[in-house]
Amino acid sequence: MLRSSLVLLILAFSVSANADDFDYNYLQLNYTNLDLDDINVGGDGLGISGSFAINPDWHVFAGYQAVDLDFGRDVNEFNAGIGYNTELSPTVNAFARFSYEYIDLKAPGGPSNDDSGFGFGVGMRFAASEELEIKAGIDYVDFGSGGDDTAFSLGALYSFSDAFALGLGGSWSDDVSAYNLTGRIYFGK
Repeated sequence: MLRSSLVLLILAFSVSANADDFDYNYLQLNYTNLDLDDINVGGDGLGISGSFAINPDWHVFAGYQAVDLDFGRDVNEFNAGIGYNTELSPTVNAFARFSYEYIDLKAPGGPSNDDSGFGFGVGMRFAASEELEIKAGIDYVDFGSGGDDTAFSLGALYSFSDAFALGLGGSWSDDVSAYNLTGRIYFGK
């Protein structure tokens, strides 16, 4: 029932939307609330990320995030990579990304525990209307000796103009739940 309702809603919105507005040239700031589910620790922090289109089908991206966790712990994350994007229909754009991933966990008065690895993700961007974009994806990260994780993400972005948008989103895996508030500035239009 829920799946049928979502399909009907997507079809209804797709009549007036246009995927030509999918832009991979942006800079964004994020506020994140993070919960490490297995050890019942949470916190919040800020991040900055961006994307730059090399050509209509390829883009590069990078991001940095710092989160202050409970009990004086800190997490710093960095990623950078390349992505491929393609139009599936006038309202749907699909993408795949490959990235270098780095994470550093610091405990108060203790040593820093860091690790690096690679990430791979796939997803879709859907133009629900001229202003509203919905994004869904699956991301896999492998830190070698630090383990691996798969997360599902869902978000929405509302464009107030050709240059500015605000969004809400979340990602969920077995170990981590994250919720984001995003401000995005487009510089490619």
